[in-house]
Amino acid sequence: MDDILLYSLIVLGVLGGILAVILYIVAQKFKVEENPLIDEVEATLSGANCGGCGFAGCRAFAEACVKSAHDKNNINGLFCTSSDMTKVAAVLGLTVEVADPTIAVVRCNGTCENAPKKTHYEGADICAFAHTLFAGTNGCPNSCLGLGDCVKKCVFGAIHIDKEKGIAVIDEDKCVGCGTCTKACPRGIIEIRPKGKNNRRVYVDCVNTEKGAITMKNCKVGCIGCQKCLKECPFEAIEMRGTLAYINADKCKSCRKCVDVCPRGSIAAVNFPPRKPKVEVESVNNESKE
Repeated sequence: MDDILLYSLIVLGVLGGILAVILYIVAQKFKVEENPLIDEVEATLSGANCGGCGFAGCRAFAEACVKSAHDKNNINGLFCTSSDMTKVAAVLGLTVEVADPTIAVVRCNGTCENAPKKTHYEGADICAFAHTLFAGTNGCPNSCLGLGDCVKKCVFGAIHIDKEKGIAVIDEDKCVGCGTCTKACPRGIIEIRPKGKNNRRVYVDCVNTEKGAITMKNCKVGCIGCQKCLKECPFEAIEMRGTLAYINADKCKSCRKCVDVCPRGSIAAVNFPPRKPKVEVESVNNESKE
């Protein structure tokens, strides 16, 4: 009995040794050599794996950076946050073009006050699901549903649903402009735009594509496509996309003339100081005469 047990152990030991040698040979033959720079580049990234860069996580993005630098000696075509890209460039011994910082913008002002609810929704708290069922509680098929798909996707905690307004709101201090929220929104309400000089920007706060009469029934501040802003803009920064006005950030000089002429208040001017009240010329002249 002892001899059988001993022979069994010897056979198993020899077999294990043979298999170990075979596995080692196979591993050596088929192993993939990884550039050590990939680990260094990955270490400079946030590790959020948000997917805003278009790759499946920070590791995949690091691999793309190293490959791009090796093949083209250029990583300007790849996107992450400005601070991360600067660190990546330093690791790879390259320079990166400093792009204007961007931020997510929720182009909907259909708050509970501006677009009162007409119906009550009871269902899954998922925007993508609700979007397939109905236009929305306020009747606008392009308004923010306020169920928070964008909130769930943002790994930076830069977006939340304002319970009083009923729409998504961006935290400017936390947003890195990765674009994950734009992909999560089934209605295309969220857009990545330049932060602008002094963090000031002007944009049409609406994506509604319905005609003016219908828009006016659903929302007090919805764009009705009157084109007054288009005619007023001296820089040709505004174009019409169907019945919706759109401001090109590259051309806009933030003069805010479009804001003044919009009869619906559909154009947002963010982070501008309050304007000084205009003094009527006639009243000034009358006071001087007295």
